Amino acid sequence: MKPTEHHFFNDLKKKLWTDVDKLGATMDAAVYKQAVLGLVFLKYVSAASQDEQNAFCVPLEARWQTLRDCAELPAKPAAPGNNNLGSLIDNAMAAIARENATKLKNVLNKDFAYAQIDTHKLTKLIALFSDSNFNGKTHKGQPIKLKSQDILGSLYDHFLEQFALAEGKQSGQHHTPKCIVTLIVEMLQPHKGRVYDPAMGTGSFLVESAEWLKRHASSGPISHYGQENNPTAWRLAAMNLAIHGIHANIGSPPQDTLPNPDLHPDLRADYAMASPPLGHKPFAWLQHMLDRLGPAGSMAILLANGSMSSTAKGQGNIRKQLIEDDLVECVVALPGQLLSNTQIPTCIWFLSRDKTHGSKPSPKKRDRRGQVLLIDARSLGHMQTRVQRDFTAEDIKKIADTFHAWQHGNNPSNVPGFCYSASLEDIRNHHHVLHPGLYVGLPPQHETSEAFADNMASLTLQLGELFEENARLEAELKKNLAELGFPLNSKVSHD
Repeated sequence: MKPTEHHFFNDLKKKLWTDVDKLGATMDAAVYKQAVLGLVFLKYVSAASQDEQNAFCVPLEARWQTLRDCAELPAKPAAPGNNNLGSLIDNAMAAIARENATKLKNVLNKDFAYAQIDTHKLTKLIALFSDSNFNGKTHKGQPIKLKSQDILGSLYDHFLEQFALAEGKQSGQHHTPKCIVTLIVEMLQPHKGRVYDPAMGTGSFLVESAEWLKRHASSGPISHYGQENNPTAWRLAAMNLAIHGIHANIGSPPQDTLPNPDLHPDLRADYAMASPPLGHKPFAWLQHMLDRLGPAGSMAILLANGSMSSTAKGQGNIRKQLIEDDLVECVVALPGQLLSNTQIPTCIWFLSRDKTHGSKPSPKKRDRRGQVLLIDARSLGHMQTRVQRDFTAEDIKKIADTFHAWQHGNNPSNVPGFCYSASLEDIRNHHHVLHPGLYVGLPPQHETSEAFADNMASLTLQLGELFEENARLEAELKKNLAELGFPLNSKVSHD
């Protein structure tokens, strides 16, 4: 987007989310989310139906103007637990699903009539989306050339993000923020081939990979594969992909990847990326993704920091084997508070089946065999709110550019306090622990109070992580001794 278009969209999404959030203040976020995103989807397909290249067939009863006309009529008495406007929306969803069965089978939510949203609120939502200027020709006197369907696609992304944050606060589940999704895609650069996400959630990695291709006008073609076990997330992902014009193979019905790994048995992905549940079988997810990679494939996975050092349940042996097999290419330690509603520190692992020279059309890479790039990004980012950290575009660029420069040998690989290109011998000397903080050292010292404060903050965070790891190892040792019949008592008797 051009700067003016970017400002226009930012103003629009802030206003709309404020109004949407206010309307749903007393409702369960999970129920309200499906209603709002369903209406955005209906608005999108109706707007797209006016485009000659539209891929959706939208019958008259499903067009936005029809819903708008009905919403402006006086409400008729409805049966308990039902509402007339909700029934009209359900009929519109059913009509679109019927006319576009190959793309939208079992995807669209058709429970508006019985959802916990009364006619008054549905009417307000329809009015809100009807009155908003999705075809803005100017913004503060400057020309705007965005199509309404492009704006609605970006709006769907924004609402997904906001609802995920709201639900995370209620359910305790973590949400992978857009900055991490963008960072992973920018580092992997999926310019052609097959992209796979075995824990796709609402499809953010698949959508961002397609958007990356558009931004960089890369070669393509690219195809998308995914799997998700949560039915609600699966439906939202299917709508998300459809809104962005992405034809993806995500299976049906929804199913869990680890117990059911054969949805894509013959897939040999060029790129795999995922953010599976933290602390839940981390190396099982990693090994599944590695198994689905083609001979030159690359992958990225968001894991808890324990994956870099833990020896529990055989993790140390698995990590050692991955390193000795020369599959690990890069590890990025992330700052805290990037993920909503969890204090678990995280990192990103990048693995590659081929660390030699890469493939066209991207510039050929240098031979990186026997080397692993370790990036300590814990000092980056800014506090977006009192409890939520975010990466700026400059932060993402700094990390991604460092990785790409290392791959191509364009600049020094070792920056004190930030990155270090470790040899296998270096890693063996650290007992196959991959925490970047062990390798990068401290940044250059400056005689300023700000630098001292920054260094102390970084050291305190690192010390806290070491304390946590020490406590975990101590507990593990006590447990092992107890199982052997030699419990370690904290009190010693002095008779």
